[in-house]
Amino acid sequence: MLTLDVCHGEGRGLASARPPETIRLDGKLLAQTRASLADDDAAPRAALARLIRDADAALKAGPFSVTDNAVLPPSGDKHDYMSFGPYWWPNPETPDGLPYVRRDGLGNPESGNKGSDRSRMGDMVQAADTLALAYYFTGKEKYATRAAILLRAWFLDPETRMNPHLQFGQAIPGRVEGRGYGIIDTVCLVKVVDAAILLEGSKSWSNEDHAALKNWFGDYLHWLQTSQHGIDESRTRNNHGTWYDAQVACFALFVGDRETAKGTIESARKNRVLRQISPDGRQEHELVRTKSFGYSLANLDGMFCLARLGEHVDVDLWRVEVEGKPALQAALDYVAPYADLEKTWPHEEISKSRPIDRLLPLLRCGFRVYKKPEYLAMLGKFTENKRLKDRSALLYPLPIDTAER
Repeated sequence: MLTLDVCHGEGRGLASARPPETIRLDGKLLAQTRASLADDDAAPRAALARLIRDADAALKAGPFSVTDNAVLPPSGDKHDYMSFGPYWWPNPETPDGLPYVRRDGLGNPESGNKGSDRSRMGDMVQAADTLALAYYFTGKEKYATRAAILLRAWFLDPETRMNPHLQFGQAIPGRVEGRGYGIIDTVCLVKVVDAAILLEGSKSWSNEDHAALKNWFGDYLHWLQTSQHGIDESRTRNNHGTWYDAQVACFALFVGDRETAKGTIESARKNRVLRQISPDGRQEHELVRTKSFGYSLANLDGMFCLARLGEHVDVDLWRVEVEGKPALQAALDYVAPYADLEKTWPHEEISKSRPIDRLLPLLRCGFRVYKKPEYLAMLGKFTENKRLKDRSALLYPLPIDTAER
């Protein structure tokens, strides 16, 4: 049986009952979840057990580094991140396969393996995020220790750190060495920001570590805003533009640049929310893709991220209306019914199975904002194992009178 000492854990982070000042995640909800774990609340305890299992596995993960890449970037600097466009394939009409040609939605396995740092970075973020959350909820210093090792290796240590730019992100053989679209690769770093904040107070993560990480993100933020790749990505009108804004706003909040964060989120009202969401909730730029359901969820996740970030700077994207209805609610209303796998998604989706897992946290978060009982009904379409053990049960706890039993 899982037992927790949520008030007197090993870590100094548990000494204070004050909610953590996380950025994407709501610190008050995290504190609410941690407090509920002292009671016999089955839903968060099941999710916590899964989190601890994952964290115990992550204790053996990494460390990871861009310098582990056997292929040297075009710059000749092994500290530069490099990846390849996932939907680009060898040209069947040329002897050397160059230039590569695009097949939307059909991932080329080669793009994520030889010469790419994308999977390494993803593994690092997944492990650090898991360990930091486990540290927060249990107070066990071993989780903070390992998370700190992973973060220092990727961002801080001179021998292994990544340079703060994506000049060679999502290259296309025979066409370009890198492009603005590659910036989508660092969406996962939003989780790193909150992981570092959750580690504050741990003896394994010093004030100097935290300041150095802020410096790294400050440099990366500058590159996002001033490089040609960053400018190109800021002008896109689909999920890439949404997540570009979310990254800029999140990293700006982390380094204390509230003016940039607020300006970015305010502009997202028109440039992202109203431009991308139709009155009936369709996200037209995502519906033209061959994986339209998955991309609709990915873009809506970015919109929800922006709305959450807006809470820090008094910009309310949750209530931005399109024809009298909150646009983000309309978008969630459009996709929510398709948590029911018996309903046919009316657009192209070439995935072997409908990727509904990303919908679960959106439904939880959406219910907390809009209080629509239909969202709870759609949660019932997930298996009990998935619903109760999913990490979103810890991050977005439901009100006690409607919690799953």
